[in-house]
Amino acid sequence: MPTRILLEGRPGAGKTTALRRLAALLPTHAATGFTTEEIRRSGVRVGFALETLAGRREVLAHVDLPGPPRVGKYGVDPGVMERLALPSLRPAATEEARRLVLIDELGRMELACTAFRHAVDALFVAEVDVVATVHTHRDPFTDALKQRADIEVVQLTPANRDVLPGELAVRLQQPRTHGRPPSHG
Repeated sequence: MPTRILLEGRPGAGKTTALRRLAALLPTHAATGFTTEEIRRSGVRVGFALETLAGRREVLAHVDLPGPPRVGKYGVDPGVMERLALPSLRPAATEEARRLVLIDELGRMELACTAFRHAVDALFVAEVDVVATVHTHRDPFTDALKQRADIEVVQLTPANRDVLPGELAVRLQQPRTHGRPPSHG
């Protein structure tokens, strides 16, 4: 059975940092996916950039973008989701490599893209491991994911954010035998 984890945390808890540390602890090219990062001007947040684990980066949302859609004061560029995020969600299907997708995050800006929501739905039923960060506020899409029995919700807090990436990296690199736990005996 694939590993499916939602890292849930409040804004500023360190979700992006934890996901980036997890990616850095894995073998090169072991995972695909993307992270997001604040864009600051004179110390003030003015937007967000999306960067794939392969290094492609574009502005996802910015106060100067007109939208629609708009999330708070930010105009969102759905084309960034289609050009960068969606292709990054397609895991490599090699026999030897464990297929793992990292997503930062399942938030309002990202979920404004319908094709992204569909791709996430497909990932969570595919034979791939998924670790995604998610906000704590209520949202019908993420609330439904959090309720699924096959998805583990892990709370990310200042107390565990430094050790959690290492623990997850070890867990995700454990061998598995075609979806069944190894037999002991």
